[in-house]
Amino acid sequence: TDLTMAGYRDDRVPAMQKRMIEAMQTIPGVTSVGMADLTPLNGSMRWSIVFASDATDLRPSNAVDGVAKYSVSPGYFHAAGTGMLSGRAFTWHDDQNTPRVAVVNQEFARKIFGSVTNVTGKYYKIQDGTRVQVVGIVEDGKYQTISEKPQAAMFVSILQSPSSGTTLVVRSNRDPQQLAATMRSKLRDLDSGLPSLIQTWNQGLGVALFASRMAIISLGLLGVIGAMLSITGIFGMAAYSVSKRLKELGIRMALGAQRNEVVQAALGRAFKLLAFGSAAGLLLGILASRVLASIVYQATPRDPLVLAGVVLAMALLGLLATWVPAQRALSLDPLTLLREE
Repeated sequence: TDLTMAGYRDDRVPAMQKRMIEAMQTIPGVTSVGMADLTPLNGSMRWSIVFASDATDLRPSNAVDGVAKYSVSPGYFHAAGTGMLSGRAFTWHDDQNTPRVAVVNQEFARKIFGSVTNVTGKYYKIQDGTRVQVVGIVEDGKYQTISEKPQAAMFVSILQSPSSGTTLVVRSNRDPQQLAATMRSKLRDLDSGLPSLIQTWNQGLGVALFASRMAIISLGLLGVIGAMLSITGIFGMAAYSVSKRLKELGIRMALGAQRNEVVQAALGRAFKLLAFGSAAGLLLGILASRVLASIVYQATPRDPLVLAGVVLAMALLGLLATWVPAQRALSLDPLTLLREE
């Protein structure tokens, strides 16, 4: 909801935001409600540079780090499912008339203060020179993309850092469609001109996961095509190798060679090439997985289960592709093989 689109400006915005939260809290089945100027993984982010508490030269080059910044209301962390590790969350008393406070995540504490312990009560500065006191620490989260590395983030009181563009975060055990209808009704009762877009957490997460899902589908299709080409190539190579050695195989069988010896003679070269190809593919796969890890959520460059599974699957398919031509050759009569060529 963008309150400026509904005609709310300046000092009218905080009052209306509080009324919106209170209205959502009256809905049966709603367990917690919060508000933020932006929510993580929505495609946009605000950044702020942070300085040490005793810094006097506040040029950007002297900043300790750049961090993600969110303006949130009391109740936001519980509604968003963000765990509070120490300290306290915001209250309605954290307004423009009180000293600036912030809740930071673990990565912020590590980067700015060097530790996640004993951070509550410490200060840092923002670019306008204001000293901000840390009153709480929350767990790390994903803010820009699902596959991102841990990022430092600070949360400030929406009463101390007002924003007219706001997102209500509502936690409830009710059916999402029924809840959405009730929420729209409550918003219309407050102001029929309020613009709003209501979506569930899964719908919002689907947007954030869209790129990863498309990458997985594309890579999966390419993998299937690659596997088919590999199997076809192995089968063709093994069949050609056996066909060129039918006379030799017939002589071996006529002299009483065991079936396993004939198979080894017929497919020894194919097995060697299969082993060499599997080793080369494993090394290339490890290198390619570095790129994959930056695209696909929770993909790691060296996942032993995935790598072992892929090598085992391709080895089994390769053995099957080479076994079929050998069995066809062994099923023929040795005298027939000797007449070949």
